[in-house]
Amino acid sequence: KMREGAEAKAKELGITLNSYAGKVDGDNESQVAAIETCIANGAKGILITASSTSAIVPSVQQARDAGLLVIALDTPLEPVDAADMTFATDNFLAGELIGEWAKAKLGDEAANAKIAFLDLDVSQPTVGVLRDQGFMKGFGIDLADPNKWGDETDPRIVGHDVTQGNEEGGRKAMENLLAKDTGINVVYTINEPAAAGAYEALKAIGREKDVLVVSVDGGCPGVANIESGVIGATSQQYPLLMAAKGIEAIAAWAKDGTKPQATEGKDFFDTGVNLVTDQPVDGVKSISVEEGKKLCWG
Repeated sequence: KMREGAEAKAKELGITLNSYAGKVDGDNESQVAAIETCIANGAKGILITASSTSAIVPSVQQARDAGLLVIALDTPLEPVDAADMTFATDNFLAGELIGEWAKAKLGDEAANAKIAFLDLDVSQPTVGVLRDQGFMKGFGIDLADPNKWGDETDPRIVGHDVTQGNEEGGRKAMENLLAKDTGINVVYTINEPAAAGAYEALKAIGREKDVLVVSVDGGCPGVANIESGVIGATSQQYPLLMAAKGIEAIAAWAKDGTKPQATEGKDFFDTGVNLVTDQPVDGVKSISVEEGKKLCWG
């Protein structure tokens, strides 16, 4: 979807866009090679969603040293200022919104919740940490070190498992955590494919109706899964906007050396987030599934 947003804006501005993709999630080597190609080809700028947010930094620095503007999309690099700018959802806020919603939905029972965390990867990329820790804050769980997950002591946490952000990974992770505690009644998921997999695992043991599943992304399949009852609520982000803004920034840089500015009070340009649910709760702002469908992607 980011590619679509970038292609549309590049066409509008008369910019040549070359796209490169890794073979699998976490494929840092392909991204290193792509950056080297961009430098060799005399590109003006790079938009990157990093597979490994820290391992890619030396290559990003090479590109910047060669005069390219490097913009991180959706996933901040480590450190965040390794890129010239980041265009992203406030992923911590995205997590916080679904955490607040789940807590309000449970009411007094939130104090006795049994929560499964279906994260992204053991390497703990920033996007996954921010969403996970945001959910915890929203739900009222004390964070230990907010820069990583898994060090919390709240007894409501059944455990964390990783999904690689796909349906099969979500199903397996859910099965693993159900083996630890069949009484799980809240499931945080890194994204909607992982949520769909978790739902299948819950359905297999007849628990799909009495467990709250929440997620982040707001893609069209995910929004449809709210309507069908697979997911209770999701935080919707806007990747088309991230990519379009990134292309605009590179165009401005190529024209006169103007660099993009961060949103006030943040270290990135915030492209917005909305909680999507058909079960609104007091005190947590949300939009309906119908509204979410108009804004969704994928």
